[in-house]
Amino acid sequence: MNKDLTVGKPETVLWRFCLPLFGSIIFQQLYNIADSLVAGKFIGENALAAVGNSYEITLIFIAFAFGCNIGCSVVVSQLFGAKELCRLKTAVTTACIFSGAVCIVLMLAGILGCNPLLRLMRTPKEVFADSKLYLDIYIWGLPFVFFYNISTGIFSALGDSKTPFYFLAVSSVSNIAVDILFVKTFHMGVAGVAWATFLCQGVSCILAVFTVWIRLRKIPCQGKPALFDWGLLKRIFMIAVPSILQQSFISVGNILIQSVINGFGASIMAGYSAAVKLNNLVITSFTTIGNGISNYSAQNLGAGKYERIKEGFHAGIKMVWFLCIPFCTFYLFFGKYLLFLFMEKDSGAALMTGRQFLWILSPFYFIVSAKLVADGILRGISAMSQFMAATFTDLILRVLLAFLLSDLTNSALGIWCAWPVGWIIAMAISVSFYRKKSKKWPVSQA
Repeated sequence: MNKDLTVGKPETVLWRFCLPLFGSIIFQQLYNIADSLVAGKFIGENALAAVGNSYEITLIFIAFAFGCNIGCSVVVSQLFGAKELCRLKTAVTTACIFSGAVCIVLMLAGILGCNPLLRLMRTPKEVFADSKLYLDIYIWGLPFVFFYNISTGIFSALGDSKTPFYFLAVSSVSNIAVDILFVKTFHMGVAGVAWATFLCQGVSCILAVFTVWIRLRKIPCQGKPALFDWGLLKRIFMIAVPSILQQSFISVGNILIQSVINGFGASIMAGYSAAVKLNNLVITSFTTIGNGISNYSAQNLGAGKYERIKEGFHAGIKMVWFLCIPFCTFYLFFGKYLLFLFMEKDSGAALMTGRQFLWILSPFYFIVSAKLVADGILRGISAMSQFMAATFTDLILRVLLAFLLSDLTNSALGIWCAWPVGWIIAMAISVSFYRKKSKKWPVSQA
């Protein structure tokens, strides 16, 4: 069902809209968590390190798909809020054409460039072949990643956060089962992990695209909408490109950090691979809630309801801080047992690495979640230069401090300490940008 986010109590509207998004991203993260879990438990520590090493490169591809998702979603949300339904349909087809072209370019780049990139990351010999194999299979599944992301962006723009949740719940649980089948029963190794993800993402994508097509046909429109519009492409481009740059630079930064971690050996790599999956589960969850707040802000901006955007900011902060409590509690006090899901109990150095990472980062989830709420509003109102400034500050600080502190401490412990510093400063910048923007809005609603 399409839902108008410009009516109703903002706090209630956001909870109802964002909770299914939160559930969706939990299942989305199960794809990557399942890959690492099965690799670590049924293949070995080197396989876990290889999947984790490859994951940092896959995030570059996901960054482009995420940017296309956001660009399409924000513009469609604004048009839906303004009730420009024919242009809404044109925006969807324009975004699909743009995303398809980007996907083809990335597939070519991936086929040609992953080998040199793995070497640049100082990937150890014992995990190089498996890392390359995983990436080769992943790249052929990029069309599924792109068009699934576009579909979920459209659902969110129309106020429907439940449909993507249903798709992901089924496909993620299936992915775990197929992972185990391919690896444990068919003995396919890391290739089995990659092919399981390929197949399950493919099924999710096909179902999502078909459902979007049915949904769009039901939206009333006078006359036949244009297939492509350069003006709408420019609007999508202005949102998508900063989001792509943001996510891509974060991925490049993570690759640089991964190269530092790789210098400490396979055990540290394995511990980081397991812990960063748990950390990414949290960060991606809050990012997805931020995306929901972007859709909410965009619809209300299109309707001229500025006071609702302000109320949405405070409601979003309450929501993410409420969700921070269980994450912090589990990671601080039960992180050891969560890490056992990925590794055997005698993995001493890897286990200690993972626990240190979670102990240092988890108390600062309250900080980074507030930043991501402010980022969501900045994106929704198309304030992309401010959005990028805060993001790049966080990234640059984390990368520089990771290199500096790892040298000073001669251990990976210094790398983990770089995260909270970047989060604190970036949060202050994002929130200050939001407050400056909100002060310029009219007090009364249009």
